[in-house]
Amino acid sequence: MKNLGMNELRKSYLEFFGNEKNHTLLKSFPLTPIDDDTLLLINAGMAPLKKYFTGELKMKNNRATSSQRCVRTGDIERVGKTERHGTFFEMLGNFSFGDYFKREAISWAYEFLTKKLEINKNDLWVTVFHDDDEAYNIWHDEIGMPAERILRQGKEDNFWELEVGPCGPCSEIYVDRGAERAVDENDNQPGNDDSDRFMEVWNLVFTQFNKDNQGNYTNLSHPNIDTGMGLERIAMILQGKDNIFEIDVMKEIISEIEKLSGKTYKTNKADDVSIRVIADHAKAMTFLVSDGVIPSNEKRGYVLRRLIRRAYRHGKLLGIEGPFLNKIVDKVIETYKVEYDELITNMDNIHQVISDEEDRFQRTINQGLEKLDDLISDMEKNNQKVLDGSEAFKLYDTYGFPLDLTKEILEEKNFEVDEVKFEEEMENQRNLARNARKTDNNHRHDNIITDHLEKTEFVGYDNFDIKANIIAIFEDGEEKSSIKASGKGIIISNKTSFYPEGGGEVADTGYIKTSEAFAKVVDVQKKNDIIFHYVEVIEGELRTGLDAEFSIDLERRLDIQRNHSATHLLDKALKNVLKQDIKQAGSLVDEDKLRFDFTYNKALSYEELRALEDEINAKIREQLPVKKEYMDYKKSEELGAVALFEDKYKDVVRVVSMGDYSIELCGGCHVNNTAEVLIFKIKSETSAAAGVRRIEAITGRAVYEDLIKKENTIKNIAQSLDAKVNNISSRINSLKSEIESKDTEIKRLKSQSNKDIYSELKGKIKNINGVNLLIAKFDNISIDELRDLENRLKTEYDNLIIIFAAVTDKVVFTVSVDDNLTDKYNAGKIVREIAQITGGNGGGRKNFAQAGGSDLSALAKALERAYEIIKE
Repeated sequence: MKNLGMNELRKSYLEFFGNEKNHTLLKSFPLTPIDDDTLLLINAGMAPLKKYFTGELKMKNNRATSSQRCVRTGDIERVGKTERHGTFFEMLGNFSFGDYFKREAISWAYEFLTKKLEINKNDLWVTVFHDDDEAYNIWHDEIGMPAERILRQGKEDNFWELEVGPCGPCSEIYVDRGAERAVDENDNQPGNDDSDRFMEVWNLVFTQFNKDNQGNYTNLSHPNIDTGMGLERIAMILQGKDNIFEIDVMKEIISEIEKLSGKTYKTNKADDVSIRVIADHAKAMTFLVSDGVIPSNEKRGYVLRRLIRRAYRHGKLLGIEGPFLNKIVDKVIETYKVEYDELITNMDNIHQVISDEEDRFQRTINQGLEKLDDLISDMEKNNQKVLDGSEAFKLYDTYGFPLDLTKEILEEKNFEVDEVKFEEEMENQRNLARNARKTDNNHRHDNIITDHLEKTEFVGYDNFDIKANIIAIFEDGEEKSSIKASGKGIIISNKTSFYPEGGGEVADTGYIKTSEAFAKVVDVQKKNDIIFHYVEVIEGELRTGLDAEFSIDLERRLDIQRNHSATHLLDKALKNVLKQDIKQAGSLVDEDKLRFDFTYNKALSYEELRALEDEINAKIREQLPVKKEYMDYKKSEELGAVALFEDKYKDVVRVVSMGDYSIELCGGCHVNNTAEVLIFKIKSETSAAAGVRRIEAITGRAVYEDLIKKENTIKNIAQSLDAKVNNISSRINSLKSEIESKDTEIKRLKSQSNKDIYSELKGKIKNINGVNLLIAKFDNISIDELRDLENRLKTEYDNLIIIFAAVTDKVVFTVSVDDNLTDKYNAGKIVREIAQITGGNGGGRKNFAQAGGSDLSALAKALERAYEIIKE
C-alpha cells in the first residue's frame, strides 16, 4: 500500500481519471450552490453537477472527474468526539452523463485502488444491491472478487433514491484494516458501524431508473454513474492513521493549536475534542468565507457563524486568550493553497470576516456570562437547583452561549439545567426554520416526468407572438387532457416565445389563447430542454392537441431586455473604472431594475459611481450594434468572451457582443442596439456580502418615471418651504441660520438654569459610610444634560455615586459609580434592580449604566430601593 500525502493522493486520482480515462477535469465548484435553491451548501461531489445528470447542461465530453470541497453540518455536535466526523472534506468523484456504466465504473475503481494505490486486493470487500446481478457478476466473474467478499444488501444500504426522480442501486467498496482493529471475534465482515476494521472508502452509484409519484420504476434511456470517495478517509487508510485528524495535512494546523494553547494533542481526552473541533472548523470557515459566505443569523451565514463561535469557545476551553482563529486559518491556507490558490487571493477578506465575527462573539459571550450570573443569583434567592431550559435557550439564541458551556458553569455551582425544555425550544426553532424554507414551490415541474415528450423549441428571441401546439397539460403534478376556467396548471408546447427564468433573468409573462380558452401565463421554467408555462385559466378550457396563440407581454420584455443589456455594459464599465478584473457574484434582471453583484473589497466613491454612469451612457449614445452568435467555446475564448464557471463545459455557447466593447457568453434576451437601452441610472451601491458589492440600477422607462417622482418631490418641498423651486437652496440656508440662532439662545437659557440646578444638587449629596451619594429625579431633561451634570459633580467630589431618574412619559435611570468604588458597587447591577421595580430593565459597565422603566407610580419605591442598596 502506497503511503501518499493528501495532496499527492488528490493529484494521483485526478490524473488517473483525467488523463488515463479521458474524463473532463473539473476544478472544485464553490461551496455556495450556483442556481440551486434546494441546497444550503455543496455537500457531495455530484451536487454541483445535477444539471449535467438531468441533461439541462452538457459537456463536450460526457464523463468528468473532480475533487469537490464539501461542508456537512448535520453531525456538528459529534465533530471532535468521534474518529471520522468532520464538517469540511473533499470528495473525489468520477461521473458519467449517459456515457459509460457499471462495467467501467467498477473496473476503474478496482484498478485505481489496487494498481495506483497498491492496496492488497485481498483486503477489499464490496457490497451490492441484492437484486443487482449485473454488478455482482462484474465483481465476481470479471474482477475476480471471491463470492464470500461480495455482500448482497437491501434497499436501505445499497439503493440511492429520493422521493421521485432518477435513482438506482449502488456498490460500496470497503478496506479491511486488520483483525487487530476488530471490536470482537464476530467483527469479520463489513456491517459493524462501531468497528474501525472495515472502512468504507468508495461508493459507486448506478443511476439507471426513474421513480414516479406512484412509486413505479422505469429504466432511464441514458443511465448515469456517480461515484464518491472521501479524500481524507482514503488518506487516513494509506497513511495508517487512526482517524482523519492525524493525516498529514492536519499536522501543521494541530501544531499551531498546541502552540497557542500550551496543550499537547493526545494527552487529555477533553482537550483532544477541543483541538479537533478548532482544526476542523477552521478549514470549513476558511473555505466558506473564501466562497463569499458571511456570518448571519440565517441559512448558510448561520452555519458559518456557528462554526466560528464553536471554534472560538473551544479555544477558551483550551485556555487561549484573545482572538486566535486567524492564526489557525493561516495554517489552513498554507496547507491547501497547492490546490486552491484562490485562498491566497482572498486571504485579506477571510481574515477580516473571521476577525470581525470573533470580536463580536467575544463581546456577546461576556454579556451572556453576565446574564447567566444574574440567573444564578435568582436561583440562589429562590432556592432553585434547576435552570429553566427556556432561559438556557435564550442564552444560546441571543448571546450564542452554547448549552454545554451553560451546563459547565452551572455544575461548578452545583446547579443543573432542564435539558428537555431546552431541546423543546431548539426543536421549535428548527421547525420555524424549516417552515420558513418551505415556499409555494415555484418549481413543481421538478417532479414531472417528461421522458415521453419532445423538447420545446424556443423561438422567442425575435418572435414574440407565435402559434404553437399544446402537447401536454399538468395539474397538481398529474398529466391531464385539459384544464378548465379558474384552474391552475402547467402547459407544455412544441415551441414557445416565452423566455424561461434563467441566468439571472426573470421569466416572461403573457397569454395563451385558443378558439376555446384564454389563459394567463404567470411563470415559465425549464428542465431538460422542456419549457413549462405556469398558467391560470381565465375562461374556457385548454386542451391538449390544440393549436394556440402564445403572446408575451411585449412592453415588459422590452424593459427586461434593456436591463439585461445594461448589466453587460455595467460589467465592462466596472472593470474599466475600477481598473480591476472584478468577478460577477450574482445578478437579477427584471422589468423594474437590474441588480449586479461583483467582487470588490470597498464601497465605491461618488466619483466612481458617476464615472460608471458616464461611461455606460456614452456607450448607449454610441448606438453599438448588439450581436448574438452561437459558436464553439474555444472560439469564444479567442474573442475574449466573459464566461461563468460552468460555461467552459458546454459544447456550443451563445455569445452576446456590443460592438467591441462588451463580449460575454449569455443565453438571455437583449436589445439589438445599445441605443434601445435609452438611459442608465444607478439607484444604489451597497454591500451584498464580505468582499462583494451590489449595484442596483434602472434604464429606459424606469428612469423617466424616477425623474417625474423626483420632480414632484422637489415641488412639494418648495411648497412646504413657501419658496419657488429655483430658490429652495437659499431658503434652506436662511432657515438654518434662524435655527442656529435660536439654538444658541436656548443653550444660553439652559446654561443659566443648570447653574441653579447644580447648586441645588450639591446640597442633596449625603455621606453614607464614606460614600458620597446623590439621588435625584428630573422632569423633561435630556440624557446629555444629565451626563453634563454628572461630569461636573464627579470633578468636585471623590467616592461619589450618582443615581438620576429622568421622567417623561416613562423613566430613564442612570447610575454612575466612582472608579474607586467599583470593587464594592456595580452600576449595572444597581440600575437593573431599581429599573425592574418600575417594570423595566437595562445594564452596563461597573462604573456607568443606564436602564428604562414604564411604571411611574413605582418610581419613588425604586429610588428608595437605590438608597437601601448603597446603605446595605
